[in-house]
Amino acid sequence: MELRQLHYFIAVAEHLNFTEAAKHLFVAQSAVSQQIADLEKKIGVQLFLRNKRSVKLTSAGAVFLEEALRLISKSEEAIEKTRQADLGIIGGLKIGFLGYAERNFLPSLIRQFRRTHPKVDLYLDQFHHGMLIEALKTGELDVVFTLAFGLDNIGGIEKKSIFTEKISVVMHCDHPLANKSKLNICELSEERFITVNRRESPQGFNKTLLMCASSGFSPNIVAEPRLLNTVLLLVEAGIGIAILPKSLQLHSSPSLRFLDVEGEEAQDELVIAWRKKNTNPSIPLFLKELAYVKEGFNKPLDEI
Repeated sequence: MELRQLHYFIAVAEHLNFTEAAKHLFVAQSAVSQQIADLEKKIGVQLFLRNKRSVKLTSAGAVFLEEALRLISKSEEAIEKTRQADLGIIGGLKIGFLGYAERNFLPSLIRQFRRTHPKVDLYLDQFHHGMLIEALKTGELDVVFTLAFGLDNIGGIEKKSIFTEKISVVMHCDHPLANKSKLNICELSEERFITVNRRESPQGFNKTLLMCASSGFSPNIVAEPRLLNTVLLLVEAGIGIAILPKSLQLHSSPSLRFLDVEGEEAQDELVIAWRKKNTNPSIPLFLKELAYVKEGFNKPLDEI
């Protein structure tokens, strides 16, 4: 049974006249008669009582009309949903984020996207740098918010800049250098460093190594906890210092000091990244909404 036959049947049932139905369908009357005859033969039931003067639905035909209308409606709904899915209007988008640098825009972005695209389901979760990139590469995530450092060394990833993120040296307020407003990394050559584990956050770990190497020394790393919160706890306990994004200051203990660092390397970009091969049509829609929301903020968290 073809959808065309259902359309022909519905037209005849609504007009109760083969000639009028043919005019409505813009086909010859013989084509309508042939399709109805084929339909009745396929289902083995007479759908119309017809003679030279009138056409009436049989009781079985009346039941079939209800089902035919339902089938046509469902098929049109399926076609429309498929078209919307192709345009990204419906579907799903899996989003990963760091959890500290995005707080000045991500809630607004999500609210705006849900208003404009209510049929797209959003799945959000927080990850470390390394986990974000790995989940992006495997397809577990569609888009991620992360720092740009090291991304250019990973093939197949596109990114767009959101804002520049300052990098700070974090230490306890009792540290001898804590009262300085700004320092040079070379002043830290004798310090004990704490970093997030390299497997968990290769970007953060390598950023620390690079900044120290550029100042002529290799950092004395005394602890590599898995969690960023643990890094902050150990710094607060006086076990060592850390090199971290300054935006963490808004969510850290008041006993910690975040000191600005001299030099071009004391900053990084927060970016949104996605795989070039990812064909999820909701990604460009999300990027478009991000561009709108981005117009409402021009400063990183520590400057607001």
